[in-house]
Amino acid sequence: MPLSEHEQRMLEQMERALYAEDPKFASALEGNGLRTYTRRRVYQAVAGFLVGIALLMAGMVAQLIWVSVVGFLVMLGCAVLAVTGWRKAPKPGEQPPGVRQVRPKRSMMDRIEQRWQRRRDEQGR
Repeated sequence: MPLSEHEQRMLEQMERALYAEDPKFASALEGNGLRTYTRRRVYQAVAGFLVGIALLMAGMVAQLIWVSVVGFLVMLGCAVLAVTGWRKAPKPGEQPPGVRQVRPKRSMMDRIEQRWQRRRDEQGR
């Protein structure tokens, strides 16, 4: 559910206040580090894939089967790394994986569910 105009203005005001108070902390919260890490991982996997192709071709030219097999395995491993890294990369404006997004619960069923969960947590202690 998108934020209303009033909520967006309030959020922008809070962001400006946070940057004014502690710019170092605010820049640490931006979350670009994870996206940069996954992008770099994907680039490294693509470079490794190209190395694997080179090994595969070198093994074929030199007629060394084991070099070709190693090249194929390098290609396979790098392809898996690239695909998994690409899937885990958060899109711009999206929460990183593992971060739970808190949304206000407004309906009666949601409030009842929240109370039920609180009671279960209290009994579990």
